[in-house]
Amino acid sequence: QVQLVESGGGLVQAGGSLRLSCVVSGTVFFSIGQMAWYREAPGSQRELVAISRYGSADYADSVKGRFTISRDNAKNTVYLQMNNLKPEDTAAYYCKFSFRTNDYWGQGTQVTVSS
Repeated sequence: QVQLVESGGGLVQAGGSLRLSCVVSGTVFFSIGQMAWYREAPGSQRELVAISRYGSADYADSVKGRFTISRDNAKNTVYLQMNNLKPEDTAAYYCKFSFRTNDYWGQGTQVTVSS
């Protein structure tokens, strides 16, 4: 059974930084799977923030130059380094592991950025 556990969220002032982690268990295919971070603010749809696949990364325009996705395949872990945080980054952040036709989600971690 594939499970994802996020951590690293919290309350930070605007301009600050946080690093989110997502540990994936129950699969031997982590290194060849696609990993992504999404976020969902109250009253808004869940949106893609960053994605790591085939050795490359892509980002939402709103976070380019501020957020960095990385992965440690030896630890089955994906990270999201978030710098220069803004109040509009406030949301619940979710990681997703995709392999073949299956998607697996974590439970989310809250990020709150105060102005």
